[in-house]
Amino acid sequence: MKRREFVKNSMLLGASTSLLSLPHDLSAYTADTGPLEESWFCKSLDKKGHRILHDQAGWNVWGCSPIYGEDGRVHVFFSRWPGDHGNWLSKSEIAHAVADKPEGPYKVLGTVLKGRGEGYWDADTIHNPTVHKVGDRYVMVYIGNSMAGGQMWRDRAQYANTQKIGIAVADSLDGPWTRVSDEPIINTSANPRNWDSYCVVNPSLLLHPNGQFWLYYRAWDRDNDDMRKTGLAISDKLEGPYIKYENNPIIDNQKYKKKAQCEDPYFFHYEGKFHCVIKDMGLRNYHSGLYFQSEDGMQWSKPTQAYHLSTHYFDEPEKQRFERPQILMKDGKPDYLFCALMGGPHNSSGACLKIHLSQE
Repeated sequence: MKRREFVKNSMLLGASTSLLSLPHDLSAYTADTGPLEESWFCKSLDKKGHRILHDQAGWNVWGCSPIYGEDGRVHVFFSRWPGDHGNWLSKSEIAHAVADKPEGPYKVLGTVLKGRGEGYWDADTIHNPTVHKVGDRYVMVYIGNSMAGGQMWRDRAQYANTQKIGIAVADSLDGPWTRVSDEPIINTSANPRNWDSYCVVNPSLLLHPNGQFWLYYRAWDRDNDDMRKTGLAISDKLEGPYIKYENNPIIDNQKYKKKAQCEDPYFFHYEGKFHCVIKDMGLRNYHSGLYFQSEDGMQWSKPTQAYHLSTHYFDEPEKQRFERPQILMKDGKPDYLFCALMGGPHNSSGACLKIHLSQE
């Protein structure tokens, strides 16, 4: 992508805060620094991807969280918003769709969670859904924000600083979804010098084998080095309180390359190990994925490749925004990778790739 096109696209804000603090020198983000070793996860991905929910007239689609229902169908909870792509930061809501198979076609059932209006921390945009089954209930972790009191940052990104994390629960995937608290589950730090004082987003819930709830999240360390990093908060109960890990952040790509970042983490436990798939932001390129592995969920390996650029899987000539990875699990095993995909002949949409574990 040419520099002029990249800057133009940056002004759209995108569907995450990933384009909000780019340096004047974009070379670290646009240049491909060479291949990383492919992880077992990367090697397991099918070579052909499938766009989903790309036929939603008038809607931008993002951040698809998949789960198998009791009915055997695939349920996807996704972010959507009308109009310009940049409206995600002020008009996003969560919708629900179902299909007989992960590749679709999907039937959209409607909105399941939206902003509560003036006076609440999640008054306006509701975004970043991730859905899990916990016991007999279903859990949706999400981010929200309020357009009241939003700060401007570098001439754009208003309201990004009001993003926080909440949880809603339901007895059925068909809802209704009820927030567990009027307050955010994960809040920004009150100390402006802390790494997560500006915003907390991109939640990923992991049900630890020991029975605890581990909630990973991404923050933007704006007041220190201006980089995006990943941290962890832990609770003995779903409703909290969640205690932030004292050695946060746990993933910081600057260990491996100056000014390299990452966002949109998805964590899962499989075959006795902890796994993380996360969007690259400058370690190799800008829209492929990284893979990390851990024995304890806190200390993580060096990154390898989780998935390649969109052109590796889709018959679309230009590299598109390929991010917000989440995994459809089946019988405790990863079955499909779901991502958001923007550009090409369609509007922003979801996308999925089959995972062939026999290639591990």
